[in-house]
Formats: sequence, structure tokens, C-alpha cells
Amino acid sequence: MDTPRYPVPATRHRAEHEVRRSRFIATVDYAPTVEDARAFIARVRDEFADATHNCWAYVVGPPGSTGQVGLSDDGEPHGTAGRPMLAALLHADVGDIVVVVTRYFGGTKLGKGGLVRAYTDAVQHALADLPLREHVHRVRLAVQIGYAAIDAFRRLLPAHEAEVVDETYGTAARYTLALPAAAVDRFRSAVLEVTGGQAAVDVLEFED
Repeated sequence: MDTPRYPVPATRHRAEHEVRRSRFIATVDYAPTVEDARAFIARVRDEFADATHNCWAYVVGPPGSTGQVGLSDDGEPHGTAGRPMLAALLHADVGDIVVVVTRYFGGTKLGKGGLVRAYTDAVQHALADLPLREHVHRVRLAVQIGYAAIDAFRRLLPAHEAEVVDETYGTAARYTLALPAAAVDRFRSAVLEVTGGQAAVDVLEFED
């Protein structure tokens, strides 16, 4: 259950630069699913519907993973936009990320090599000051303990990054917790230890 933590975009971010009078606008956002990535691409294309090109790339999953990737040259010569954009993302050490680079043609052709550099630079400019946060796969747990163990149980929570989502008190104390998936086994062992084995700890669901 040891799931990696990794950096992801903290918010939508945009950077712009100019190459021989062509404007390149890179817009980046968090994309935990392919559906999220494609919805974001559609929104940016609608925003810049008058642009010459809206090229895009995305990486869904941990940094550098290639299981769920996508790219488009959107009318630029084959391999001059989407592929270098994807390469920049794969080397960025950021996961769950999508980028659209919007180009307004300035009247001067850049050539294939120039386009590759321009689209690579556009992504790298946006990544340079992209706000990041840590992505952690989390789990919801149901925990039931006796009243005598409540204080010891609560002292365990900070060390395992566990947050109380809900709590009810009847014949026993019942908690719904959210905590990192990687901490579940250690947390379960700790709860059983402080309760003398008199506890129920069950996984309810995995969160993203």
C-alpha cells in the first residue's frame, strides 16, 4: 500500500513569450485524470479560439510516467509541438500535469528546429515558476475503539497524518479518518497496540 508522493501543479498557471513576433502562451494545470486533461484543453481552446494553433500535451500519473500521456501538434508540422512539449513535461519532475501552448503567428516562419525550440521553451518558461503542491493518495478508514483508549488513540493521529472526518459516540467511539495510503498498515498496527487488540480498523475508500 506504499504509494508515492509527488509534486503536482497547485493551481492553473500561465506564461507568455515571443519568438520572431509569434506569441506563445503556455497554460498549465493539474490533471489527475485523462478526462480532466481533455476538459482543460477544450477550455483553453475555447478561450483562444482565434489563435493560429493550440497545441497540447499531458502526463497523468507520477512524474515521468508514460502510461497515460497525450499530445497534439494542432496543425503545426508533425513532431514540432506536441512531442517536444510532452518531452518537457516528462523531464519536469511534476505529475498529473497538462499544458496547452497557444500560438499567434507573427508572420515569420520558424522552421522545424525553431518550432521545436519555441514550444519547448514555452513549456519550460511556464514550469520555471509553476506553483506546486504535494500529491498524496489518501484513504478513508472506519475505526471503532473503546472509550478508555480515546486519549491514546488521538495521540497517534498527528504522527500518521490522520485527520478526523467524522466521529460518533455510542456503545463505542467510532471515527472516520482520512490519512495517506502509505500510512495505513503502520497506523492499524499502532491502533491495535494502544487498544490491546480491541479495535476495528477498516478501509472505506481510496481517495485521489
